[in-house]
Amino acid sequence: MIDRRTLLTGLAAAPLAACATKPAGDPEPGLKLVTFNIWHNMGDWAVRLPLLVAALRAESPDVIGLQEVLEDAAVGLPNQAQTLADALGGYSVHFVSTDPEGAPRRYGNALLSRLPVTKVESRNLQPLDDYRTAIRIRVAVGGRLVDVVNTHLAWQQDAAAVRSRQIHDLLAMLPRDGAPVIVMGDFNAVQEDPGLAALTGPRFSSALPRGAAETTLNPARGHPERVIDHIFVETARFVPVRAAVIGASPVNGEYPSDHFGVAASVSVR
Repeated sequence: MIDRRTLLTGLAAAPLAACATKPAGDPEPGLKLVTFNIWHNMGDWAVRLPLLVAALRAESPDVIGLQEVLEDAAVGLPNQAQTLADALGGYSVHFVSTDPEGAPRRYGNALLSRLPVTKVESRNLQPLDDYRTAIRIRVAVGGRLVDVVNTHLAWQQDAAAVRSRQIHDLLAMLPRDGAPVIVMGDFNAVQEDPGLAALTGPRFSSALPRGAAETTLNPARGHPERVIDHIFVETARFVPVRAAVIGASPVNGEYPSDHFGVAASVSVR
């Protein structure tokens, strides 16, 4: 039996592929991305870890954005992003937290890359009392430089103004040297949220179109069905080729996380 989410994602991918058709010639370099909120060590991390690894390995992404990454010496938990990178093999790890370097417990976001990374930058986002961060890496894609940013924004449904402030602070940290930009992560808001206006047009668009998925929040964990995890690409600089929700099927009754991941393949114009 075909899962309804799988069917919707497949239908959405077909027109994306058609739109990406271009005249024969030198191929545009491609980039495969995944964003995944891994739910730190909630639930049974030992059981969830191999499910996350399997979901990521199946996509074989060039760059992975992870949110809710934890390292906690008190419970013997090494950095979860590093653990995933070690299991996958071939990825560099770039982690950011509002917790200070060397603290026994650090919680934040990470970017994993199997492409050469030429620059890394991070920022604590305004307002600082919301403890949100953004991390940027510059990667080499087929001889071109691309900036990929990962973030996790304010969660309250009535916090559109806070999310808007966080996004503008994030965009302000980007270099103005013309490198194409991708912004992904857990935005805690659907695309229609006014707080995301700076990323929903005209400069950016979602690699996963509206209506292509029912939810990225896992209903099995008691969440409402909402698509709040996104991969936003600069419309003039990238052509979306494929997008899909991943990690949405249980294995022996367990899921990788309380979120589903989002995977996208894009070509660089």
